[in-house]
Amino acid sequence: MGVLSQPVVDNFSLIKTCKPTSSFFTGIPVIDLSRPEAKTLMVGACQEFGFFKVVNHGVPMEFMTRLEAEAVKFFNLPQSEKDKAGPPNPFGYGNKKIGPNGDVGWIEYLLFITNPEVNNSHKSLSIFRENPEIFWSAVNNYVAAVKNMVCEVLELIADGLKIGPRNVLSRLLRDERSDSCFRLNHYPPCPELQALNGRNLIGFGEHTDPQIISAARSNNTSGLQISLRDGTWVSVPPDQYSFFINVGDSLQVMTNGRFRSVRHRVLADSLKSRVSMIYFGGSPLSEKIGPLSSLMEEGEESLYKEFTWREYKSSAYKSRLGDNRLGLFEKTSGH
Repeated sequence: MGVLSQPVVDNFSLIKTCKPTSSFFTGIPVIDLSRPEAKTLMVGACQEFGFFKVVNHGVPMEFMTRLEAEAVKFFNLPQSEKDKAGPPNPFGYGNKKIGPNGDVGWIEYLLFITNPEVNNSHKSLSIFRENPEIFWSAVNNYVAAVKNMVCEVLELIADGLKIGPRNVLSRLLRDERSDSCFRLNHYPPCPELQALNGRNLIGFGEHTDPQIISAARSNNTSGLQISLRDGTWVSVPPDQYSFFINVGDSLQVMTNGRFRSVRHRVLADSLKSRVSMIYFGGSPLSEKIGPLSSLMEEGEESLYKEFTWREYKSSAYKSRLGDNRLGLFEKTSGH
């Protein structure tokens, strides 16, 4: 994967860089799903970081390694073959460009919708013409297991917040019209270009996830960074056996700002490939998103205007990665 073609070098000037960080942040909450205190620790992590690591999550390691192997096989194909699965619209194969508004990164990816009612692009299917059923069974097994784990996380969060019904959040992901998606990201190593200025290429620029919640698992390569409350960027230690959970914008709104959606980004490693797989749990498109009435205290004002997931998704899609997407929906934005 270290071979660079001329067009990639030409693109380099568009891809942002930042100084590498030498140490990992040790303060990330680690939550054991099998422990009775998980629900309380989870709420605290969502309030302080909008981010935590989950262990004893119940997703078979075999599902993770199998899908990673299939992803590596795809990303190792010749560029001309991979391009047949793109460009993404928004599903399918993408390379360097992230979204329609000029964001670029040192990344290539596959993006799928997880709702079986909506057919994934035939372009994506054609690329696996040798053994498409092997690839799709790896994706489907993994996504089903991760979705179950994420729903358990959301139910524990409801318990921790002392709100009911217990499935007040998880029902949105279990709904057959749920607008969830799944992404395989590949960040190739880039020793030649990074050696030019001693800085890391930014694989995926800083952003928050617009959905309710997302669950990421990656191979044992560093690169993920989160922004703390004071704006400091810290590096997350890699862990190929665990999942990292992000609070999304929708959950920030539903908790009326009690939880915060975490700003995060990914830096490319100069020597090793990073492969990550992310499940994004979203509401049905017509679902109205606003603070949960069961959570609101007497006299508490909503910080946000109510919107449907379709409206928010459409607004987010028109924005740049780093924009404060929720700003347009805040009641006290000062405009």
